[in-house]
This record gives sequence, structure tokens and C-alpha cells, in this order.
Amino acid sequence: MEQFERARLDSYFARVAETFVPAERPSAFLITHLLPERPAFVRAVGISAKLRAVLPKPKSVDLTARREIEKTTQCDALSRDLFENADSAIDYVESRAGGEAVVLLDVGGYFAPALDALCERFSGRVLGVVEDTENGHKRYANAEKLPCPVVSVARSPLKDPEDFLVGQSVVFSTEALMRSRGDILHGRPALVIGFGKLGSSIARLLHAKGVQVTVYDLDPVRRTQALSQGFTVARDRDTALHGAGLILCATGAVALRGEDFSALRNGAYVATVTSSEDELDLAGLPDVYQRTPNGEHITRYQTTGHYFYLLNGGNAVNFLHGASVGPFIYLVQAEILAGVRNLARGNLGPGMHEVDATDRAAIAGTWLNYFNR
Repeated sequence: MEQFERARLDSYFARVAETFVPAERPSAFLITHLLPERPAFVRAVGISAKLRAVLPKPKSVDLTARREIEKTTQCDALSRDLFENADSAIDYVESRAGGEAVVLLDVGGYFAPALDALCERFSGRVLGVVEDTENGHKRYANAEKLPCPVVSVARSPLKDPEDFLVGQSVVFSTEALMRSRGDILHGRPALVIGFGKLGSSIARLLHAKGVQVTVYDLDPVRRTQALSQGFTVARDRDTALHGAGLILCATGAVALRGEDFSALRNGAYVATVTSSEDELDLAGLPDVYQRTPNGEHITRYQTTGHYFYLLNGGNAVNFLHGASVGPFIYLVQAEILAGVRNLARGNLGPGMHEVDATDRAAIAGTWLNYFNR
């Protein structure tokens, strides 16, 4: 990023943060993909809240960005285990923000398992959560009863451009890895598991490249949407798996269980749009499979009479090539700042919430002033 681009980005986020700065700044914990442009967003969060720690997603950390953030903000190691156990989660939050009012800025529902305990036993007050992803949205929405408000930006119209471009980057990275082995997309039937915003974007982009695409989704509404857009919709999941030379998993849940891998055709490629622990049950894969590197970021799984290729260890393939979606990501990050202000006001009840349309329009207008040049 050029210096003038950095200056413009900092100016944009300063304007957004000024628009949505709370009357009383809460403390905050920020989970984020620590990509090269991310320090500008982190600084904006620091204007809206007292940022107690940044927890970078471990598979997407740019070291230069991390070093920049560490000059002013604590960076802590992130893992699912940290918040799977209520006691460890409470100890951690207490160590950074004991007795304070806090907001939890999430990417993927990391805080969800410990949220009840945090709201009940933390010495301060959990004002709520802002969630960025569809995967995380489902984790919170599926809770029997939420103990605090959760502001989700996962289904915001401001996220639509990002989702389309993420789908594009997933297809680009998948094809790049296949080409590194001398394979190409054409002539290789593809199965897209999950027809949400990311899955539908991937399916459309593969189709535009001349790939035969089949879709599988548990939701009958999404299956009808896929049919209306001209895709083949699998009736039988195992048959679809066996017929596909490329499987792209975009459910945000477990798309492939351990026993599913034996149904893959020989030489099939498997790629995902999120972390391996969310999308693939690799631990359930039979021990008879041997794992050997087969080119950079490609693992060959082989047993007698059967083999397939896993891309990027089962983690999101697009992060291998920067996962850039251009300035459109800044729309969603601005909406996260609006979510912080909404939680800081303290007038939202427990349950799922969205940023209102007026705030979204203000964000879009500001973004256009800076980036539609």
C-alpha cells in the first residue's frame, strides 16, 4: 500500500470513528485477521473503545502489521481452547479488563462457548458482542438463550461486495494451487457444499470459468435458489462427492465428516473458505490414510486404492494470496464501529441485533466520498 493510500485509509477510519464514537468508551477485545491493511482499523477501534487486546486469527497474521500494532496495543495468542473453557475465558478477560464494561469484537463465534459464564461471573460487565461472519452469526443465533446483545454484521448489505470478492479470491487461489501441480479447473466437475453468500459467489464464478458446478445445501430454500440460477442440485450427498473432481466447502459448519473422505473420487481436490476445524472433520479421517506434502500448500492423502488432495491444510485457501477484497472490506469494518457504539449505549436487550439502515447509509456515503474516485 502506497503512503497516500495509507493516509486516505487513516482519514476514512478517523471520520467513521468520529461519527460513531460512544459517549462513554467501553473496553474492547478484538479478534481479527491481521492482514497488511488492518492496523488502520485497529487504530479506529482504539478511538471507539479502550482496546485491551488484539487477538489475531492464527492462520492469517502479517508479521509487519503485527509489529506495528504491538507498538501501542497488547497482542495475545488466539485459540478456540481459550474460550471453550469458561474458567480460562474468565481468567483471561479479568487479567486484561477486570471490573470494566467490555465489548467483544468477534470473527467466527470464538466468544460464544464462554459467553454465559462471562456475563454471569466476570467482575465487570459484558455489554455485548459484535460478530462479523456468517459462521459466528450461526453460533450465536443457535444459542438457546443469549445472555447479552449480539450485533451481527454478517448479513448486512454492506457485506455483499466483500462476500462476492472473497468468493472470487477463493476460486483464484484454488486454481493457482491446482495449476502448480499441472492441473486446471476445466474438465473437472466441481461440488460446492453450502449455497450461502460465499458458496453462491464461488458457484457463479466457477460457472463463469466454464466449470460444471453441482451444489449441495441442507437448506431447501437455498437449494431452490441454486436451481433457479441454473445449477445442478445434488439429491444425494455421497453420489455428489464421488462425482466431483473439486470440492469447495463453504458451510461454516462441518461440511465433510471423517467418513465422507472415502467417498471422494481419486485425485479430487478439497478446499475450504474458513478454518479447518470449522469445515472439516480431519480428526475423524481413518488412520490408514498417509499424509505427504505434494507441492507447496498441497497435502496428498493416500491409502490402498484411494487418494485425494487437501489444499492449504484445510484452511481458507484465499489467505495464501493475501485474501484481498480491496477497499470494500472497510464498509464492514465501519459497521463494526457502529456496532460498538450501539452496545455502549446499553439500551439493547439480549438477543440478535443489526445496525440500522440510517447508520449503514451514513457509512456508505462516507466510503463513497473516500473510495469512489
